[in-house]
Amino acid sequence: MGGKRVFRRPALVVSRCIEFDHVRYNGDMIASPLVRLMKPLATFIPVCPEVEIGLGIPRDTIRIVLVDGEERLIQPSTGRDLTDIMHQFCRDFLDKIPPVDGFIMKNKSPTSGISDVKRYPFPGSSAPVGKGPGFFGGMVLDRFSGHPIEDEGRLRNRRIREHFLTRIFLLADLRHMEEIGSMNALIHLHTENKLLYLSYSQILQQRLGRIVANPEKKPIRDLFEEYRAVLSGGMKAGPRYTAEINVILHAFGYLKDSLSRDEKAFFLEELDSYRQGRIPVSVMKTLLRGWILRGNAPALAEQTWFAPFPDQLMMLDPEDTGRGRRMWDEEIS
Repeated sequence: MGGKRVFRRPALVVSRCIEFDHVRYNGDMIASPLVRLMKPLATFIPVCPEVEIGLGIPRDTIRIVLVDGEERLIQPSTGRDLTDIMHQFCRDFLDKIPPVDGFIMKNKSPTSGISDVKRYPFPGSSAPVGKGPGFFGGMVLDRFSGHPIEDEGRLRNRRIREHFLTRIFLLADLRHMEEIGSMNALIHLHTENKLLYLSYSQILQQRLGRIVANPEKKPIRDLFEEYRAVLSGGMKAGPRYTAEINVILHAFGYLKDSLSRDEKAFFLEELDSYRQGRIPVSVMKTLLRGWILRGNAPALAEQTWFAPFPDQLMMLDPEDTGRGRRMWDEEIS
């Protein structure tokens, strides 16, 4: 823990219009501070399904239209039915991509959206009659249900963003250990993530521990497959603050004997502030890390819970860091 954690590069499929190219229907590119920051830290596979099937830039809009109860992809201005060619592209693309750790999709897109994509009863102007995923986004959700899949709109939310980042960097580590394919690699992965798993669920940590114990002497390939399945299912929802408190107290248990009475009292005051929602969990992590650095807690030193993703991706609102506009300099009218 004396040095910075080394992170492996997650592999991500991303909508090409998000920070990569001007391929939106109107020729625009979508700004995403997160994707911009991630470019040096991740391997991206950009894709724009509309462009890939031959639609131009700019182009007339397309819609998901209900035709005899079936969802069809229609371009109202031309009357073109793009359903079959889009389905074929989605299948071909997803069949050929290398192993990936997650997806960042364009929100509300009739192709790449993963939710809130409008359905229409007619190709022309009309009120929507429902919502759901886009054609490409829907196939991603079906085929990669255990992977982190988000759109750039939802990733503006701090809790969703940090949960997504935690998962993709963990899955990048898992993919690396799968490539090594040894029992030692699996044990190492599990050991350094014990607190992280506990922050999601004690049941998850225990289930993964039983897989690593391997009482049935299963082949290592089967173990990794089972480990990935349980891990992916157990981390779909973000960590609850009560589970985080359990982890904080667990870590404190290793350190309390080396702390003074005043330090222990201060810790309990800060823990209560976190419990009451007055400070984020990162404050508690920083406090514990400081004590780990000065003390002797090898069981904690390499735990990924303290740094689940690179510090460069910790995005706070400018006002929260004292870097917002100087509102006190403005005149009150």
